[in-house]
Amino acid sequence: MYSVDMFMKKVLLLLSVLFCTVNLSAESVKWYYLFVYFTGNSTVQQQICYAVSDDGLDFVPLNDGSPVIASDTISLMGGVRDPHILRGDDGWFYMVATDMDFSKGKWSNHGIVMMRSRNLIDWEHHAIDFHRRFAGEDAAKANAVWAPQTIWDPSVRKYMIYFSLHSAKEGPYPQDAVYYTYANDDFSDVTCPPQSLFSYPYPTIDTDIVQDESGQYHLFFNTWGSADGLMRRQYVFTDLHKSDEWTLVEGRMQPNDIASEGSCAYPLAEGGWMLVYDCFKSGFCQFCRSSDLLHFEWVKSTPTTGTFTPRHGTVIRISQDEYESLKKKYR
Repeated sequence: MYSVDMFMKKVLLLLSVLFCTVNLSAESVKWYYLFVYFTGNSTVQQQICYAVSDDGLDFVPLNDGSPVIASDTISLMGGVRDPHILRGDDGWFYMVATDMDFSKGKWSNHGIVMMRSRNLIDWEHHAIDFHRRFAGEDAAKANAVWAPQTIWDPSVRKYMIYFSLHSAKEGPYPQDAVYYTYANDDFSDVTCPPQSLFSYPYPTIDTDIVQDESGQYHLFFNTWGSADGLMRRQYVFTDLHKSDEWTLVEGRMQPNDIASEGSCAYPLAEGGWMLVYDCFKSGFCQFCRSSDLLHFEWVKSTPTTGTFTPRHGTVIRISQDEYESLKKKYR
C-alpha cells in the first residue's frame, strides 16, 4: 500500500513528465515561410510567384521562379500586382491583388482580384471591377485601386479589405488615400462602397496592418510630397475605426532614406518581427528586423535579379506539411 507521500511523489513526477513533454513538443514545432510576390512591370512579370524559407530571411523560389498562378486565368486586365496573403482562422487562406497590367497605363486599374484556398495550391477567384460594381457611385470613377490587403475586423466579424484609391483631378479621389470595404461570407465579392480608413496630409498608398502580441495594431504606409520625400511611416492604435485616436510614430520606419514601397511586416518563429519592402528604384528588397515593430535594424538586401526577383508582396508562416506540399507541387 502506498503512503500519501509516495502517492504525491508519483503524481508530481507524472505532471513533470507531462509538462516537459508539452514544452518539448511546442519547441520542436518547425515553421516555414511563404513569400507571395510579382516580379516586374511587363505583362509576363505581373503574375503570382512563390518562394519559401526555413528562417524567414533567405528565400528560395518555387517553380524555378516562374508564376504559380497565371494572371490571365484570374484577372480582367491580364496582370496582377501587389499580392497579399492572409491565413484565416477558419481554415482558409485569403489573397487579394491589384488587377492591373502596367503596360496598359498607370491609371488603367479599376479593381481587385479576390481569392481563397484551403491548400495554397487550388484557388477560387473573383475579379471585382469597381466601375461595374459601384456604377453611379464615386468608386466607379477610380482609375487606381492599388495594393489591396485583408485583415479580420472583430468589431463586425468580417474580413476588411483596404486599399488606396485615386482618380482624375476632377474626380472624388484626386490624391491617393486609403479606403476599405468588406468581403462577403464566401470571399467572392465586396459588400459596401469604399469608406475612408484614415486621412493624411499627403498621398498614402501600400498600407500594411498587423497586430502585435498585446493586440495593438501597427499600420505601415507609404507617403510622399512632404519635405522629407518618399517615406514609410506608421500609426499605432487599438481600434480600426477610431483613426482620430491613432498615434503617428515619429520618423520613417526603415533605417535608411532609400525610396521604397510595398512593405510587409511578419512575425518570426523565434520571436520578433521582420519588415520587408521593395526598393523599386534601386533594384532590391530590404529586410529589417525588429523586436517591437517600432525600431528596425537592416539585415540584408536581396537584389531583384536572377531567378528570385521579388517585387511588392507578402510573407506568412506555414507549417512543415504545407511547406512539403508546396515543394512537391512546384519542384
